[in-house]
Amino acid sequence: MDTQMWIIVVILLVAIIIGLAAYIYFQKTRTQKLQTRFGPEYDRTVSRHGSQSEAEAELRAREERVKKLHIVPLSPTDAARFSAAWRDVQNRFVDDPRAAVEEADRQVRDLMAKRGYPMGDFEQRAADISVDHASVVDHYRHGHDIALRSQRGAADTEELRKAIVHYRSLFDELLETQESEQTIREPERKGGLRYGV
Repeated sequence: MDTQMWIIVVILLVAIIIGLAAYIYFQKTRTQKLQTRFGPEYDRTVSRHGSQSEAEAELRAREERVKKLHIVPLSPTDAARFSAAWRDVQNRFVDDPRAAVEEADRQVRDLMAKRGYPMGDFEQRAADISVDHASVVDHYRHGHDIALRSQRGAADTEELRKAIVHYRSLFDELLETQESEQTIREPERKGGLRYGV
């Protein structure tokens, strides 16, 4: 092999190494962004799929789906109405815990619908919520699981109390209003979490 051929081979090898390094860096950066955005939901999805690449593809698909939705903050009037309805749920718990949990589930669904989330099956709702509210999606799952057990008569009062607490975590986070939207967006730009009113 002459010198010119060696130079071409070396250049090709360097180009391949640089391309491979760039690909690995891109993958690692994308993984870190997904882990940061989804938190424990990232690990749950990887565990469910058994494959990091399949899980990441699903999480990216969730992001794309939610980008197409028209999620809106509540008006102050709607936020006040939902807050009052939630107080009624909590007051009802003392006399009828099972009915209070059913009502809490309904209030969360109503609030999600009012914000613009589609009301598909539970897993789709949880997946949609996980994109912007990953810190509370586990609360939603736990509350829903207890509500299902309650419907079968298999949840005791302490579990029902926990369901209310789980639902409340999601409810509070979703209770964003138009007035507070600027306040909510500022911490997000700085890397903080979004909190409800």
